[in-house]
Amino acid sequence: MTIWLTGCTSGLGRALVPAFIKAGHTLIGCGRNEIALEHLKKKFSGGHFRAADVSSDHSVSEFCSEALEIAGAPDLVINNAAMINNPAPLWKIGADEFDQLTAVNINGVANVIRHALPSMLAEEKGIVVNLSSGWGRSTSPEVAPYCASKWAIEGLTKSLAEELPSGMAAVALNPGIIATDMLRKCMGPDAENFSSPEAWATTAAPFLLGLTPADNGQSLTAP
Repeated sequence: MTIWLTGCTSGLGRALVPAFIKAGHTLIGCGRNEIALEHLKKKFSGGHFRAADVSSDHSVSEFCSEALEIAGAPDLVINNAAMINNPAPLWKIGADEFDQLTAVNINGVANVIRHALPSMLAEEKGIVVNLSSGWGRSTSPEVAPYCASKWAIEGLTKSLAEELPSGMAAVALNPGIIATDMLRKCMGPDAENFSSPEAWATTAAPFLLGLTPADNGQSLTAP
């Protein structure tokens, strides 16, 4: 299986890298941390990694073009790249921070879909997984921008699902509460009460690989 993964340099994306490669799949990942990308290249010779900023349509276009040249159309696209705001009441969050978050969390997903879907549609197969959140189906104070972005992902994904032909699927996936740097930003030391990304990936990777066209339009939660 050929897998394209955004946000592969940290958090959940980084944890999925070894799970997919060790299972024998072709993984093509992107991220913004070039030092982390170099470490991935040295550690996982079976993967292909390059720098890309999902908030930039041009950067995403270059990533997807290179991925197509390397491995052809993807069987599974995982839109994982995301950021969270510094916790604060909505009216205290500056325009630049808000715009940056939505550029990554919403526009970034649309950018990848824009450049990945044509090759998948040509073959009428493939699964697109857009990472949502518990905060894409509920709300909490001081994370309004993040909640808004993930609620947007839920709607975007369901609408996309209605546009796809049979044999394909778009799924919104809530990964659950995982002890990532993003969670630490919100919860501080209490984040350590939750599972590590590595532990999460042991069950999440097989779950992702098991998605089928029958899951099209579903809002799912990782085991």
